[in-house]
Amino acid sequence: MNLVSYEFVACQAANKGVLILSEFAGAAQSLGAGAILVNPWNVAEVASSIGYALNMSADEREKRHHHNFLHVTTHTSQGWAETFISELNETIVEAQLRSRQIPPPLPIEAAVDCYACSNNRLLILGFDATLTEPLDALWRKGNQIKELKHKIRSDLREPLRKLCDDPKTTVLVLSGSNRNALDNNFGDFNLWLAAENGIFLRATTGEWMMTMPENTSMDWVDSVKRVFEYFTQRTPRSHFELRETSLIWDYRYSDAEFGRLQARDLLMHLWTGPISNLSLDVVQGSQSIEVRSVGVTKGAAIDRILGEIVHNKGMKEPIDYVLCMGHFLAKDEDIYSYFELMLPSETPTSSSSQVPTPFRTPTAGSSAAPLKKQHSLSPGKKSSFIGESMLDPMMGADRMSLLEGSSLINLQAENYFSC
Repeated sequence: MNLVSYEFVACQAANKGVLILSEFAGAAQSLGAGAILVNPWNVAEVASSIGYALNMSADEREKRHHHNFLHVTTHTSQGWAETFISELNETIVEAQLRSRQIPPPLPIEAAVDCYACSNNRLLILGFDATLTEPLDALWRKGNQIKELKHKIRSDLREPLRKLCDDPKTTVLVLSGSNRNALDNNFGDFNLWLAAENGIFLRATTGEWMMTMPENTSMDWVDSVKRVFEYFTQRTPRSHFELRETSLIWDYRYSDAEFGRLQARDLLMHLWTGPISNLSLDVVQGSQSIEVRSVGVTKGAAIDRILGEIVHNKGMKEPIDYVLCMGHFLAKDEDIYSYFELMLPSETPTSSSSQVPTPFRTPTAGSSAAPLKKQHSLSPGKKSSFIGESMLDPMMGADRMSLLEGSSLINLQAENYFSC
């Protein structure tokens, strides 16, 4: 780290000098409260800040200097070293804990054998990073991104088509992508599509339906959009996507380190500004930030989706096989726990007892008592998404079918696979 700004503060005990600091400097995170932060590329802003510093009142100069001087004298190199060593030791412990929670691999042979023996199967597949081409294929040339649209892998099209054409198999692609992306990739398949984390749903032979609760407000979109636009302009090769129920800022094509710094600043802008008093979720991906209404997750929407599928297909035979596979964000991993809660309570403990519930992959051959018809979500949670007052008028299906999704699942532990 460049320590010039710290040395300046330490030398100004008598003069109470004013520190003008680039907002891109590392010291801006620690001395920014007392310094005047500027964009060094904005000449007019720098000139204005210098003028403001020269004409600053003595009282304000002293307050600003006192704040920074206190930080410099208390956060010494010795203190930094002690904190670093302490956090390093904690990281070792956390790494050891995480290494014991790595999900076991999918037992492919058992999954195939159980699939062959089942009569009514449900396959839930993610889209981005699950069925799409690897990100390495989306290369950039100079400052221009050659390809931003996600496309299904060519070698998966024929196997997926065979699964979709099986009368005993129902395939659902559940994605955070918008409706156009799913239509463009799966329009000629016989399956179900759930876009924007399950808010929109349709069979490829039907029309899109909306499952968003009526009381969900989207008044926050414009203010969050302005923040995303600002950071898109100051972060080369980043972009943001405005969806109907959420906004996503993506910096996967930007410089990795600079993108992470910008993402941290963006979060600070959001939490202290447009979303500070709103019921919104900020979902951080590996190289993206998404803002959506509270409760909009794949797991929260799955019961409503299953109810529509059961009603549309007129299922009479219970669903006895589920494969849930996807590269979902942590916020959306409740889709795994949805089916975990559907399993009989007598299910034996997995051999890998340290594996978190949402990631557990049951092994074939485990014994389990028959499952009684039950609903996986608590009444409080379920009412917020499938209560009668929350229905959208464009749904059109019989409201009694809402509970059919979970009531028609008769799932044994050995027939549920997650990956």
